[in-house]
Amino acid sequence: MDMILAAMGDAFTWQALLAIVIGTWAGIIIGGLPGLGSVVGLTIFLPFTFGMDVITSMALLIGVYCGSVYGGSITAILINTPGTPQSAATTFDGYPMTQQGRVDEALGWATFASFFGGVLSCVLLIFCAPQLAKFAVNFGSIEVFALVCLAMLCIVGVSKGSTLKGLLCGMMGFFFSMVGSDPITGVDRFTFGQYALSSGLTLIPVVVGVFALSEVFIRFADRDDEAAQIPEAKLRFPTLPQIVHRLVELLRGSFIGSFIGALPGTGAAAAAFISYAAAQKLSPRRANLGKGEPDGIIASESSNNAVTGSSFIPTLALGIPGDVVTAMMMGAMVIHGITPGVRLMTDQAQTVYALFVVLILVNVAMLILSKPSVGLFRYLFKLPAGYIMGGIVMFSFIGAVSVRGNPLDLIVMAVTGILAYALRRGGYPLAPLVIGMVLGPQLESSLRRGLLISRGDFFAFFTHSTIATGLFVLIALFVIWTLWSAFAEWRGKERRGKA
Repeated sequence: MDMILAAMGDAFTWQALLAIVIGTWAGIIIGGLPGLGSVVGLTIFLPFTFGMDVITSMALLIGVYCGSVYGGSITAILINTPGTPQSAATTFDGYPMTQQGRVDEALGWATFASFFGGVLSCVLLIFCAPQLAKFAVNFGSIEVFALVCLAMLCIVGVSKGSTLKGLLCGMMGFFFSMVGSDPITGVDRFTFGQYALSSGLTLIPVVVGVFALSEVFIRFADRDDEAAQIPEAKLRFPTLPQIVHRLVELLRGSFIGSFIGALPGTGAAAAAFISYAAAQKLSPRRANLGKGEPDGIIASESSNNAVTGSSFIPTLALGIPGDVVTAMMMGAMVIHGITPGVRLMTDQAQTVYALFVVLILVNVAMLILSKPSVGLFRYLFKLPAGYIMGGIVMFSFIGAVSVRGNPLDLIVMAVTGILAYALRRGGYPLAPLVIGMVLGPQLESSLRRGLLISRGDFFAFFTHSTIATGLFVLIALFVIWTLWSAFAEWRGKERRGKA
């Protein structure tokens, strides 16, 4: 108890609290600008932490991290342009709600779900970190492959109207993820002799092109339409009865995000898509998903923000960063004298508990700062639509090239933007393309490593471990459920036609 009180004293200093406010608000703004995001935000603020003490520096970086994950939902809802890849699934129901004049409700649910998922993951982190870390170690390549296969099935769910078109776009995204060096042999693939393509296509330029640029093209083409106007948005939090009514959705998304975040090498984008797929099968209002249903926003935002807390489990307990963001956070910890690993909870327990307190405070700050942040975007969107679209294009180009400084990313963004515009005009869903791009590298690398482990015997995957077998059983049930639902819907239409 004395250690927890001492940790709270470290986290409640005025320097740490100021760092939380500055980092969280800056993260929300950076996350809301298309093409930027967590990595860019941390890159900007990391040099400022070198003269700070450990808790203050980590408070600033954690604020930027958590704030940027939430901030991407604002533009995803307002203009169908996710500020970060983690918020791509939020567009499925967030933007339709905006088109229906329910933008205040959509923003309120996104904010509360983000807060709920973030706080719940912090609680799990505090009480279950050692146990979850031990369980996460059981996920090898074969188990991760089964988990990613389960996530890939959500392509079927988001392919409204034509499953064939959705699968085609999903394969297109998977192809994009294969460009570059082979993850096992290092041989170049689909580079067409161009050295610049050997490093592959990164996610951010593709996501920015698919969502941001294609949206600009659509709005420019339909500039005389009333629907092309950017809405004036406020934020209205859900009432207590509404929260209780959707509590199961909040808990399910938060637990999925917490679980996915504890697995090294996954990330918030994968968690959001997996959670959305679960909502499509389990939500009592699943028939409305994709048409402006708050359950879709809850599934995406509660899960991707839950990852921010649980991603520290492998980082702190095992010294294994789960993605680029946590790798940067781990590097900052090492610089400031925190050595992640199995001895951390024993050797620096007070510092670890102080970081847990900081995580909770950051989520509280995010909830408080959400209204002024949305208000800032509201004032920006009062500018003429042409200026707004021009600003989106400018930030898109900055965000695309700032990830790794490769001018090729500008070309990739432009080409995918034109391709996405053509696909949208042809009635093809864009969500499967992004899902394929997000999950493709994990699917391929885990499959290849799994085949090496099983000596080329794919059927050994199904009996490799209890976890793998359980996940493959879930996949089989998912497929059977989907086929049965489609058959039942077809029979219902046939009977109504005869009647």
